[in-house]
Amino acid sequence: MKKYVLKRLLLIPLTLLGILTVNFCIIQLAPGGPVEYMLAKYQGMNVDSKAQFTATTTQIKTAQTTHYQGAQGVPEDLIKALEKQFGFDEPWPKRFVKMVKNYAMFDFGQSYYQDKSVGALILERMPVSVSLGLWSTLIIYLIAIPLGIKKAMTDGSRFDFLTSLLVVFGSAIPVFLFAVFLIVFFAGGVYFQWFPLRGLTSDDFQNLSLLGKVLDYFHHIALPVLSIVVGGFASLTMLTKNSFLDEISKQYVLTARAKGLSENQILYKHVFRNAMMIVIAGFPTLLIKMLFTGALLIEVIFSLNGLGLLGYEAIMTRDYPVIFGTLYIFALIGLVLKLVSDLTYFAVDPRVNFDKI
Repeated sequence: MKKYVLKRLLLIPLTLLGILTVNFCIIQLAPGGPVEYMLAKYQGMNVDSKAQFTATTTQIKTAQTTHYQGAQGVPEDLIKALEKQFGFDEPWPKRFVKMVKNYAMFDFGQSYYQDKSVGALILERMPVSVSLGLWSTLIIYLIAIPLGIKKAMTDGSRFDFLTSLLVVFGSAIPVFLFAVFLIVFFAGGVYFQWFPLRGLTSDDFQNLSLLGKVLDYFHHIALPVLSIVVGGFASLTMLTKNSFLDEISKQYVLTARAKGLSENQILYKHVFRNAMMIVIAGFPTLLIKMLFTGALLIEVIFSLNGLGLLGYEAIMTRDYPVIFGTLYIFALIGLVLKLVSDLTYFAVDPRVNFDKI
């Protein structure tokens, strides 16, 4: 196992380098950039309009021989100043090598448009994303595991059929669509105004008592977490059910019944550990899914200042240091949690041999 862990740790920096390389190349080829974005603002254009921004980018690209000038009527000194400000006055190979060296030291540079370092922005926003991911994953496990076990023990019953409909409903509805539904009915003011529409805390949060802060926090996080839970519990429920059904049908269960053991003794002393191996080992993987997929959309919809919303805003404004910084952190967390997932699997079942992988 030590050999496998060492190999995975050595692969992490190589994987991060590959991810950064691919995305750096994509950014170089993609239309638009911070210089074009600022020039569009200089000309008084609506930079949030995709059509106008694309048109400006096209005009700028066709005027490369005059350094973004020509038909734009933009002072060349301003263009050179912008290029120097954003670091585009250097060739791209030099910029890439500099970026890799800095990222190896966890130096992500400064945001183009915010007077903060990228590292400070990530640390500021990370608690929101981690909070959403942890609460959602915890609740999904608390719901899916007991429900999956119950479905396995009552396979083919009316309860199994009705809960299967619930599972299909949860897996069929996209997370963002259910989030919009919750906002319209419970936070939009059209039907009920039971929950706040945006943010993770109230404006007077600092003035509240300790109990008031806890209640205010859960009041704000209720709808976002519910949206993620509905979209994530279905697969784990079916995984738990199928895992238990597979174990129940094995020979050692029949032998235990023949010895006169009760169903509860068979379930919790013999079946539970074997069936739960794949479920427990999948905890880090599910956390990755909650952090990087569902939570990202939820942060945008509910205006929660997490890493997902930070990355979305950076893409819209072409804030490359923030884009690469959040991408780097997402990839690093994902790789580490994947290794944790394998270690968890080994802890649950030491018979698993990863050294041959």
